Amino acid sequence: MTVGVFLFSLLGAMGIGMPIAYALLVCGLALMGYLAATGVLPAFDSQILAQRFVDGADNFPLLAVPFFLLAGEFMNAGGLSRRIVNLAMAWVGHFRGGLGYVAVLAAVIMASLSGSAVADTAALAALLIPMMKQAGYQVNRSAGLISAGGIIAPVIPPSIGMIVFGVAGNVSITKLFLAGIVPGILMGVAIGATWWWLARRENVQPAPRMPMVQRLKVTAEGGFAVALPVVILGGMKFGVFTPTEAAVVAAVYSFAVGMFIYRELKVRELYALVLAAGKTTAVVMFLVAAAMVSAWLITVANIPTEVANLLSPFVGNKTLLMFIIMVLIVVVGTALDFTPTVLILTPVLMPVVLKAGIDPVYFGVLFIMNNAIGLITPPVGTVLNVVCGVARITMDDAFKGVMPFFLAQLAVLFLLVLFPDLVLVPLKFLMR
Repeated sequence: MTVGVFLFSLLGAMGIGMPIAYALLVCGLALMGYLAATGVLPAFDSQILAQRFVDGADNFPLLAVPFFLLAGEFMNAGGLSRRIVNLAMAWVGHFRGGLGYVAVLAAVIMASLSGSAVADTAALAALLIPMMKQAGYQVNRSAGLISAGGIIAPVIPPSIGMIVFGVAGNVSITKLFLAGIVPGILMGVAIGATWWWLARRENVQPAPRMPMVQRLKVTAEGGFAVALPVVILGGMKFGVFTPTEAAVVAAVYSFAVGMFIYRELKVRELYALVLAAGKTTAVVMFLVAAAMVSAWLITVANIPTEVANLLSPFVGNKTLLMFIIMVLIVVVGTALDFTPTVLILTPVLMPVVLKAGIDPVYFGVLFIMNNAIGLITPPVGTVLNVVCGVARITMDDAFKGVMPFFLAQLAVLFLLVLFPDLVLVPLKFLMR
């Protein structure tokens, strides 16, 4: 019955068009009312809800969110994104289907800078789709490739999604960051290989090979942008700063490079950039605060135990349990956006995962990867919607274009389900 109240209140509020954050609060109110009526709680107390709401946002690791978002704004306005594309163009643009490889390589590099799938995709689409159109590539296939490349951002560190999951699931954010490196690279390799297979049919003339002198010049210009992930990961690996402090370093670094080295970031733009990062932060923080209300009541209502009982036949087989959970998340990801899915399912699934003896860091990486894949599945598909807007194509055309890359990303996900050491062994090596 408790699970029914939870699902009915949440899905019912969403069904009438209520924003996710408010739907989570309605769910919290419904759960508290039911628990008070059944005697699990002594009474309905709105002050507890307000306190849990405030406590949900009052969390030090969440300070990383606004600073990583701000770093992304500075990166795009300061010319770092464009130089990364130029760098990729210099080294792989002359191959057959070269602009596609540029998109993949640039997506992986940019993923290690901002951690925001939407921001990375918007920047890449604005830069590359006009170039790919002009070169004669199929627009829907180009849009699909760039969409699939954009969802690498939540997996490769620094990842805003991993920060949210780490806070909601009480998992080390540093370990999540380090564990996401290999899966993120595998996602890039998978879509690169898929593009290679598809590009053989493209009758497009590749760009001329750049002279080595010009390549080195472009590489030197982009060196400051590429150095940022090295600074962030190196600093966390050697204990120089925490993930939250790394976000501040990323914001200051991207500001300094854009303002004083590339000189493309203007003082008059700072207000708009800070405001844009602030608006996005407000959305994320409101979602987190509202979800923490529901998460506390989910725990009080013992919903995780009920879910664990449903999944108990599979607890003895870690691989089968992970497979079932991943399939469940794929389905949920078609209807919910990234952050709400993380916030709603984490408190429900984490007790089951821990009971089964699955490493929470390993689960977290696959959980985030699965939710990232949901960003390119209709009808919600936030990243797919962004690319549709830039490329001016319909959602149907975009999904046809992204389908081969979507299947490639799913193949990587379930490969990691079958072979968890692909995540755990590199993590142990990096944690030495």
